[in-house]
Amino acid sequence: MGEQMSDQPDEILTIDEVAAYLKAGKRTVYRLAASGQLPAFKLGGTWRFRRGELDRWIASRIGKAADEEHAGGRE
Repeated sequence: MGEQMSDQPDEILTIDEVAAYLKAGKRTVYRLAASGQLPAFKLGGTWRFRRGELDRWIASRIGKAADEEHAGGRE
Protein backbone atom coordinates (compact mmCIF):
# COMPACT_ATOMS: atom_id res chain seq x y z
CA MET A 1 0.00 0.00 0.00
CA GLY A 2 2.20 2.87 1.23
CA GLU A 3 2.10 6.04 -0.89
CA GLN A 4 -0.56 4.87 -3.34
CA MET A 5 -3.63 7.12 -3.56
CA SER A 6 -6.97 5.54 -2.72
CA ASP A 7 -10.38 6.36 -4.16
CA GLN A 8 -11.87 7.64 -0.90
CA PRO A 9 -13.67 10.94 -1.55
CA ASP A 10 -12.61 12.36 1.84
CA GLU A 11 -8.94 11.54 1.22
CA ILE A 12 -6.65 14.56 1.68
CA LEU A 13 -4.09 15.08 -1.08
CA THR A 14 -0.92 17.18 -1.27
CA ILE A 15 -0.05 19.52 -4.10
CA ASP A 16 2.32 16.90 -5.53
CA GLU A 17 -0.43 14.26 -5.51
CA VAL A 18 -2.93 16.66 -7.10
CA ALA A 19 -0.45 17.59 -9.82
CA ALA A 20 0.02 13.90 -10.62
CA TYR A 21 -3.75 13.25 -10.44
CA LEU A 22 -4.55 16.13 -12.81
CA LYS A 23 -1.44 15.53 -14.92
CA ALA A 24 -0.57 19.20 -14.47
CA GLY A 25 2.43 21.07 -13.18
CA LYS A 26 2.75 21.88 -9.49
CA ARG A 27 2.92 25.59 -10.33
CA THR A 28 -0.38 25.36 -12.20
CA VAL A 29 -2.05 23.58 -9.27
CA TYR A 30 -0.64 26.14 -6.82
CA ARG A 31 -1.82 29.07 -8.98
CA LEU A 32 -5.34 27.61 -9.32
CA ALA A 33 -5.54 26.94 -5.57
CA ALA A 34 -4.20 30.37 -4.60
CA SER A 35 -6.67 32.12 -6.93
CA GLY A 36 -9.60 30.12 -5.54
CA GLN A 37 -10.32 28.38 -8.85
CA LEU A 38 -9.40 24.96 -7.47
CA PRO A 39 -11.05 23.78 -4.20
CA ALA A 40 -8.30 23.70 -1.57
CA PHE A 41 -7.40 24.72 1.96
CA LYS A 42 -4.20 25.51 3.77
CA LEU A 43 -2.89 23.40 6.62
CA GLY A 44 0.24 24.67 8.33
CA GLY A 45 1.01 26.91 5.38
CA THR A 46 0.76 24.17 2.75
CA TRP A 47 -2.08 23.50 0.35
CA ARG A 48 -4.29 20.44 0.84
CA PHE A 49 -7.09 19.11 -1.34
CA ARG A 50 -10.03 16.74 -0.81
CA ARG A 51 -10.29 14.13 -3.55
CA GLY A 52 -14.09 14.34 -3.66
CA GLU A 53 -14.02 18.11 -4.15
CA LEU A 54 -11.44 17.72 -6.93
CA ASP A 55 -13.61 15.11 -8.64
CA ARG A 56 -16.62 17.46 -8.47
CA TRP A 57 -14.46 20.32 -9.80
CA ILE A 58 -13.32 18.16 -12.72
CA ALA A 59 -16.93 17.15 -13.47
CA SER A 60 -18.04 20.79 -13.41
CA ARG A 61 -15.21 21.78 -15.77
CA ILE A 62 -16.19 18.99 -18.16
CA GLY A 63 -19.82 20.14 -17.96
CA LYS A 64 -18.88 23.76 -18.70
CA ALA A 65 -16.78 22.74 -21.70
CA ALA A 66 -19.64 20.65 -23.09
CA ASP A 67 -22.17 23.44 -22.48
CA GLU A 68 -19.97 26.02 -24.23
CA GLU A 69 -19.44 23.68 -27.15
CA HIS A 70 -23.19 23.05 -27.58
CA ALA A 71 -24.24 26.64 -26.93
CA GLY A 72 -22.76 27.89 -30.16
CA GLY A 73 -22.16 31.35 -28.74
CA ARG A 74 -25.47 31.69 -26.87
CA GLU A 75 -25.40 33.38 -23.48
